[in-house]
Amino acid sequence: MRVYSSRDCHSAAVNLSVPPHPPLIGPDHLAQTLRAIVDRNGLSQGLVVGVRRFQVSQTDTSACSNARKQHYLVANTDYSCDRIDLTVPSRILQLVSLSIGAIIWWWPVPGGVATEAWQLFAVFLAAIFAVVSGAASILLASIVALVVVVLTGVLDPQRAYGGFSQGFILLIVVAFLVGRGVINSGLGARIGYLLVSVFGHSSLGLAYSVVATDALIAPAFPSNTARSGVIYPIVYSLAESNGSHPDSATRKRLGAFLMLTAMAGLGLSSGLWLTAMAANPIGVAMAANYGVEITFGSWLLASSVPTLTAMVLVPLLLYKLFPPGMSKTPEAPAAASRRLKELGPMSGKEWITLATFVGMVAGWGLSSKYSLDPTAIAFLGLAVLMVSGIFTHKDIKASGDALETLSWFAILFTLSSELDRLGFMAYVGELLGTHMVGLGTVITYVALVAIYVLVHYLFVSQTAHLLALYAVFLSLSQPEVPVELMAMMLLLATNFFSTITPQASSANVIFMGSGYLEAGEVYRYGALTTLVCFLIFLIIGSPWILWVL
Repeated sequence: MRVYSSRDCHSAAVNLSVPPHPPLIGPDHLAQTLRAIVDRNGLSQGLVVGVRRFQVSQTDTSACSNARKQHYLVANTDYSCDRIDLTVPSRILQLVSLSIGAIIWWWPVPGGVATEAWQLFAVFLAAIFAVVSGAASILLASIVALVVVVLTGVLDPQRAYGGFSQGFILLIVVAFLVGRGVINSGLGARIGYLLVSVFGHSSLGLAYSVVATDALIAPAFPSNTARSGVIYPIVYSLAESNGSHPDSATRKRLGAFLMLTAMAGLGLSSGLWLTAMAANPIGVAMAANYGVEITFGSWLLASSVPTLTAMVLVPLLLYKLFPPGMSKTPEAPAAASRRLKELGPMSGKEWITLATFVGMVAGWGLSSKYSLDPTAIAFLGLAVLMVSGIFTHKDIKASGDALETLSWFAILFTLSSELDRLGFMAYVGELLGTHMVGLGTVITYVALVAIYVLVHYLFVSQTAHLLALYAVFLSLSQPEVPVELMAMMLLLATNFFSTITPQASSANVIFMGSGYLEAGEVYRYGALTTLVCFLIFLIIGSPWILWVL
């Protein structure tokens, strides 16, 4: 079989092994196969390809009919697939990205905005557009952006590289490596089989079990980043134990769906509890300046109805819009139980990993009370796994995705932080907010919350977003909007908008580094998830908050 790239005229001859009695092959399976071939042969991402002489021993006539509707030509037992190329070449998209940046860069600087802030915004927006459009990977776009702002003098090198020294970014990377250690020890597979044996009747059931687990442990974790280090190994194990592997044609079998659901669940559980995210107590303190008193109990009461509603609906939404390749798995619980028996008692490495894992969880949970550094706790856990031979130097060398994750997130965090420091974020908030004056209670309330959410496209940190804009938007809402309602809704929005972009929360980065998700997928489905949460919290949450506060 020969695969042709219609974008850059590359081709690669490849061999595809088909079993003697293959499963029915439809368009979805074919697309997955082609995607894997493209990846293995180093062709550009997102290509439309043509396949010649794809021989199969049996053909599903309904699949063929569906294939024709999707512009596949099917004849007898041959898949001769010439798909219509409706894509925009990557070179054109790259030029568009550069043009957007250049136009904004040379556009007259608005009054009240520093020149450096405006130029940094131009570079940041061009980079984000490049990622969203598929013109460049998130790593490449970030690197180019960094180079531009340093060489043009927009940022001095010390500030430009400052993100690489941030403790919480190192925490992300170390938690990611510890998660790999959990897999290496065999504990990850055991956890996966255990969850499957209880909740494994369907992929949706597994998703709900992950969200519920996160919600139960959230009040003990003031860091959603640290909590993602707990949830990630579980999700990774569930995917692997069900034959879904990263960076392969099977990633969408289960792993991609569970990773995205876990990301959304983290944002929701962070909003359920006052102590589940570092920005929450900060926002409560800021709200007190406006006469709004929010306690642990009143927060839970106000957040419970909209958050629990979203926890029920969001996994179902993702299941429909971003479906896993496997749905009903009635035999899975019994099979998982058999596998648990075959594994036998826990090995010494599993016990060491479990003790290390529990110790890290306990340390993270007590970090605020005893002034323990969460990053140091993560490094200690990694050291224990390395001393025990569970995670080796070879594993570190093979974890290039961890370095990739560290690089792009550190860069985007820096650019976002500098936009805030230079006053651009506050300028945007005030500019948009001033247009809301005199529009009435309902319109002002809805518009300000919507703008507060959308502006997060420019932020990499939820805490930075809250510090920059929370007080601005709360003051702009007065006196039209009840202060208790606005104060609480903005705090909840600071949590539920965490999936709007791959970099919208530091917790996202661990799941992005898994290899199961593509940046474009998170931009698309993260935006849809955020929209649904916005509507849930607006329609259900608003009257509930007004009633209980």
